[in-house]
Amino acid sequence: MTEPHRRRMKRFLPSAVPPLALVLGLFGIPSVRAEPAVLKTDGLARHVAHFNAMENEPVVNLVPNAGAEKWLAANIPLFECPDTSVEEMYFFRWWAMRKQLRRAPDGSYVFTEFITRADPISSALGHHLMEGRWLHDQEYHDSYVRWWFRGNAGKPQPKFHNYSQWVDDALYQRYLVTLDRAPLVALLDDLVADYGQWEKEKQLPGGLFWQFDVRDAMEESISGSRTKKNVRPTINSYMFGNARAIAAIARLADRADVATEFAAKAAALRRLTEDNLWDADAKFFEVKLEDGRFSDAREEIGFIPWYFELPEKDRGFEAAWAQLTDEQGFKAPLGITTAERRHPQFRSHGVGGCEWDGAVWPFATSQTLTALANVLRDYPQQVVTNRDYFDAFLTYVKSMHWGDKPYIGEYLDEKTGAWLKGDNPRSRWYNHSTFADLLITGVVGLRPRADDQLEISPLLPADTWNWFCLDDVRYHGRALTIIWDHDGTRYGRGRGLIVLADGRELARADSLRPLTAKLSPR
Repeated sequence: MTEPHRRRMKRFLPSAVPPLALVLGLFGIPSVRAEPAVLKTDGLARHVAHFNAMENEPVVNLVPNAGAEKWLAANIPLFECPDTSVEEMYFFRWWAMRKQLRRAPDGSYVFTEFITRADPISSALGHHLMEGRWLHDQEYHDSYVRWWFRGNAGKPQPKFHNYSQWVDDALYQRYLVTLDRAPLVALLDDLVADYGQWEKEKQLPGGLFWQFDVRDAMEESISGSRTKKNVRPTINSYMFGNARAIAAIARLADRADVATEFAAKAAALRRLTEDNLWDADAKFFEVKLEDGRFSDAREEIGFIPWYFELPEKDRGFEAAWAQLTDEQGFKAPLGITTAERRHPQFRSHGVGGCEWDGAVWPFATSQTLTALANVLRDYPQQVVTNRDYFDAFLTYVKSMHWGDKPYIGEYLDEKTGAWLKGDNPRSRWYNHSTFADLLITGVVGLRPRADDQLEISPLLPADTWNWFCLDDVRYHGRALTIIWDHDGTRYGRGRGLIVLADGRELARADSLRPLTAKLSPR
């Protein structure tokens, strides 16, 4: 084992505490950014100054607004595009996420969901890891993961299973960006034990998993219950993704027996989910009620299987995606609804609690757009297009406002865009979804993978933006720059889609099409 690997392994020892020296600038965190290849930090500074001026900073956690610019400059990729709303939202979401960074009593870094409460909640842990994998300093999330798995006297936190989650899959997806093998392999036994605990708590004799909708963090849904053991596409998709991820991590650890066991678990869950949760009449994955009937409601959770590429190709499952663009289905003026709009119980549970009976939730939008990107790239189909992805993404951007200011809350009215908890401090800066990950992997198209093939597959429609630049993306130990310059006049490097690694051109294409190149070791 190399010395760098030994140092990384120490992060997952129960006694490891992140050093205080990781506080930025005058808050103690040094800037480690290498000079970006193309963009300057002027745009970041301008946006942060605007965001800081929007508020009186009622809550201050680890990095206050005064330190936001320096912390973000040290930690995030830079981005610019001709759509000022998209660019603003990109930086706003990073600025808002930084607000949720705290220290736990044991000194660990943790990210909270509600700005008004200090204790983390496990429901959005998968989203936090997917978004956070693009931070330059991964110690924040290493510490956060260690806190969940070993922060309770070497054991998992007591509330870890309060909510369904896909942390195993998210950890492996993070590895595909960082290629940091040692800390991931060090967690393998923890992940195996945790999976076994889920099997004891939620697996039915037939092999599928059940869950209360409130423990999916999706309470008051049309199909849900707080007392019935309904079989839901959510937890079964999560457990499929987790099993597949554990198999992959076991292969990294040369644990063939574990890899074989969990590959078999994933294969069984795929078959069971397809056979039992696909409603052939509705052409949709639906909740199976305790009495064996389908719930009779198409809900946005029926798209989640594609988040993990659970449905097999060429079996007709992609027909479900016709509902995404149907205004009687899930398409609404201000977002993707959490239940089909034609259903008699749509928006029937009241307002002001946490209703998943139709209102738009960024949590679910993030899952659906990630799933849609997989469908567009990996499934032969003629149901949805890149334009559908981008239109939904732009609607997502439009929805995240309070008046003329960027804002992220819990959930919103599908027609007016009104945030249904108002400006409640609990809801403000709600850390319950992704955005940067959708832009980086979806719109721009960087597809993380384990080998040395760099894959860029933009979902930006060809006739939309004439230029964009995503700069200083840390990937496989390199600093990537991805440029689109339709006529070559914006960046002076020629026309087309251009990829730089550590400032040197690696590959280019003459149009917004999939592009691959070999990324040699640094």
